[in-house]
Amino acid sequence: MYSFNESREIINNTISKINFADDPAELFDPIKYTLSTGGKRLRPALVLMSCELFSGKIDEAIMPALGIEMFHNFTLLHDDIMDKSPIRRNKPTIHKKWNENIAILSGDVMSILSYKYITKCNKEILPSVIDLFNQTAIMVCKGQQYDMNFETLQTVTVDEYLNMIELKTSVLIAASIKLGAILGGANQVDINHMYNFGCNLGMAFQIQDDLLDVYGDLKVFGKKPGGDIIANKKTYLLVKALEIASSEQKVRIYNQLKKKSFDTDKKINAILSVYNELNIKDISIALIKEYLSKSKSDLEKVSSENYKKEQLKELFEILLNRNK
Repeated sequence: MYSFNESREIINNTISKINFADDPAELFDPIKYTLSTGGKRLRPALVLMSCELFSGKIDEAIMPALGIEMFHNFTLLHDDIMDKSPIRRNKPTIHKKWNENIAILSGDVMSILSYKYITKCNKEILPSVIDLFNQTAIMVCKGQQYDMNFETLQTVTVDEYLNMIELKTSVLIAASIKLGAILGGANQVDINHMYNFGCNLGMAFQIQDDLLDVYGDLKVFGKKPGGDIIANKKTYLLVKALEIASSEQKVRIYNQLKKKSFDTDKKINAILSVYNELNIKDISIALIKEYLSKSKSDLEKVSSENYKKEQLKELFEILLNRNK
């Protein structure tokens, strides 16, 4: 079985060999740039690892995995426009490096290319693959819309937030694992278990992202912690804090959220002080571990031999201990 890092390397090598059209450069250069900036390659690596779990080989999964990565990067490109984000992976975003019109059109091409690669699979399973991809793409868009809706709401419940991240983040991770299982010839029961395994893994992944944005190490995380606080972004930490905070603590949080002009460090420290009083970090870690425990249980139900699952099991430790 390939490890996660070995699977990532296969994807990176495949991406490096893609020959895009050279003209017009304004359309294709941003795509090359986006794919060259790196990223975790989590989703395509999971396609390969899931496929290998059932088939013992990954050759036929590489192109569909590339389609997943292309789609993921397309969503990030358009998200950056909507969020007005200037930086992605420590480099200028496409709409900053070029402009918004180019970013939109290049993103559109990436979405089309994702279909080109995702459909490079056995014709017998093509309907299932397309159906999974279409349903997932719609759910991701729904999640992004909920996320934008939250920007105008003063209060978002924990359940509403968890539903949003399931759609925006978790379902694509789950679909990546399910896609691999389909490509690997798994039976329907195992396919369902693999999807649930991925869904719970994805929930843990996103909450860990929320946590790292506040408590991550600058030298390792690659950006200064507190970006979500500065942007008033609804995260699990903020939503949970507002749910359990006292009246006085809520006032302190809302006073920071409503400020139009502020010192960023003071704002981060003010919100962080409430988080620390409420033990939000420990609460978040506990929820991450809860989702990982569910994910482990789902993986254990898969009928494949246990030794074949070892590389996937390592993901739990990688996720729990990751710092970027």
